[in-house]
Amino acid sequence: MGGLRELAASLVAPGPCGVAVRDRLKHLTPQDEMVLRAIGAHQGTLASRDLKTRCVDGLEHSGDTWAARKRELTGVSSSRIAGAITKATHDQWALARRCQAAYIRTLDAGIKTLRHRLSLPVGEKGTKRAAGGYRSKGEWFRKSRRLATLEARHTAAVGDWQAGRVRVVRGGKRLLNTRHHLTDAGLTEDRWRERWEAERWFLAADGESGKRFGNETIRVTPDGEVSIKLPVPLAHLANTRHGRYTLTARVGFAHRGVEWADRIEANRAVAYRIHLDTGRRRWYLTASWQRPAVQTIPLTAACARGVVGVDTNADHFAAYRLDQHGNPIGDPHRFGYDLSGSAGHRDAQIRHALTRLINWAVRVGVGAIGIEDLDFATEKTREKHGGRKRFRQLISGIPTGKLKARLVSMAAEHGLSVIAVDPAYTSLWGAQHWQKPLTTPHRKMSRHDAAGIAIGRRALGHPIRRRTAPPPHDQSDRAGHRTAQAEPDNRRREGTRPPTTDRPPGGPPPNGKRKRGTSASKTVRDAPSTQQWVQDSLMHTG
Repeated sequence: MGGLRELAASLVAPGPCGVAVRDRLKHLTPQDEMVLRAIGAHQGTLASRDLKTRCVDGLEHSGDTWAARKRELTGVSSSRIAGAITKATHDQWALARRCQAAYIRTLDAGIKTLRHRLSLPVGEKGTKRAAGGYRSKGEWFRKSRRLATLEARHTAAVGDWQAGRVRVVRGGKRLLNTRHHLTDAGLTEDRWRERWEAERWFLAADGESGKRFGNETIRVTPDGEVSIKLPVPLAHLANTRHGRYTLTARVGFAHRGVEWADRIEANRAVAYRIHLDTGRRRWYLTASWQRPAVQTIPLTAACARGVVGVDTNADHFAAYRLDQHGNPIGDPHRFGYDLSGSAGHRDAQIRHALTRLINWAVRVGVGAIGIEDLDFATEKTREKHGGRKRFRQLISGIPTGKLKARLVSMAAEHGLSVIAVDPAYTSLWGAQHWQKPLTTPHRKMSRHDAAGIAIGRRALGHPIRRRTAPPPHDQSDRAGHRTAQAEPDNRRREGTRPPTTDRPPGGPPPNGKRKRGTSASKTVRDAPSTQQWVQDSLMHTG
């Protein structure tokens, strides 16, 4: 495999470690909505203030500063609300730091590519592994200006990283920028303001094991009654004892309802979050809890009943079933989706396609799904692909992170394992070795279907490339070795052959020990080195 990069080993993806279910809060009274808005606005203000304090602390943060912030929040809310706010603040700050590090890595990759291409002569062609020079002096000049811009951004980002500065917007940077483009977004100022305020509310509470129904701040009883512990400044709004407000709405989780009921009846921790969908004018309650980590099964056990190899594309999943020996079974299957439109529509399309894929895998009786471990983080920059804008949009539209998370969680519920494989050469070798042999008048094979076979074979641990036909000239290696064959220096074709099973007519049967040596060639030119050729004397003519 000279010239090919080293392939990463296939692995069984770990199962999900958390669960979240959601239900709508129906039939809320105007008083209920007023209380929810007041609680969300009050606690949202506290969360914004706490996040600002955490960002000012930067790298100087310690356990003492955390305790001081929590004590300050406890006086205007409660101990549990203060704990939930400070924990959410730390999670948001840590996420901003991870995004900052990813941004620096992206800038590093872009600067490296630009420096390489600028160092080449104008018009020099590239290779499959590296881009060539720029096409004209004008493009070279524009890219040199962009290199200076990226270097300035990189310097500023590294300075922020070293100083511990992060830039976080509660409510989202995209929604904040929408304020300046209300006409393009189809929003009025009042609608935007309502959405902005709702996104900055804080109506959440972490679970606590041992407490009644697993949560003291937002409590949901087995019959669906929802009550909220009010902050100290809003205690006058309580309609039940102990400073609590009980909503008129009832909830019932249709999905995982039995699992949720078992947890709250055992007083195990369940976290809740209440939010308002301003577009639909609906309130929702989300319940979430953690699951114990489940050890993944060995790769051999996951592949015992065969796999379904899945090739991920911009508009469909191409799936093919393989048995445990790597043989394709049946016809290819495709599960399409449409990634245009809103984020909710795209997410629904992905979930629907994955549902159909998993149901089919369960019906055919396989034990695992093989999928490429895709990561386009460094593949969609304009420094690498230049003017190929449609290609960059294509790979940017594939939701690789969300897809893997969805597939792992949904497959675990049906007892299926997910095997992540290295995506190198799957499309190339699949089209080269599997597309044409499996194409028949009644079966149409695309390179995506063949890539599904390649992915499935790699998940099973089998080679993708098949032995090709013999060389065109003769049975020797004059035209080069076959694919997936021995290296040229391995001369095993001249070794000792297996025991013979034939016998002369009327002769004794073979004892299994006699070996038959290599037959001598009929030409002097091809004589083996272990044999000698003897020139016979001239023929006697009488």
